[in-house]
Amino acid sequence: MTQAFRDRVDIALTVNGEPVEARVPAGQHLIDFLRTEVGLTGAHASCEHGVCGACTIRVDGQAVRGCLTLAAQADGAEVWTVEGLTDAGAIADLQAAFVDRNALQCGFCTPGMLVAAEELLAAGTVPSRAEIREHLSGNYCRCTGYEAIVDVVESVARARAGKGDA
Repeated sequence: MTQAFRDRVDIALTVNGEPVEARVPAGQHLIDFLRTEVGLTGAHASCEHGVCGACTIRVDGQAVRGCLTLAAQADGAEVWTVEGLTDAGAIADLQAAFVDRNALQCGFCTPGMLVAAEELLAAGTVPSRAEIREHLSGNYCRCTGYEAIVDVVESVARARAGKGDA
């Protein structure tokens, strides 16, 4: 066992609006802490290199890769997972549009896509399709080919701006 996992640190953070305190291995990744210690398994651990986006969560309002962030780095932070965003109703329109447009197939990438898309849509603008593709470029989908996902994000952005239906 490496020193980073023998040494433990105390952390206190807010996860999906609820306070969480824990003593964690210094080298434990935030995604592993959320999945194994908090029981929030919506975001997935996949490539473990920050490339695929399956572990995307929100930390202090920004989408981050949970596999590249240490749990200790989240001390004092506000963390939101796909479960929390769902429970809060923040992504209900995105989720419905993903289903309606068949923008998900196996569903493995979907939690990360939803969190990343919500970050883009939170700006309140209607991004171009190129901007949507750029923003989601760090989230891999091996099933859909992305067109349906881009369609969804564009339609939800338009609906939120009052310029069309989701």
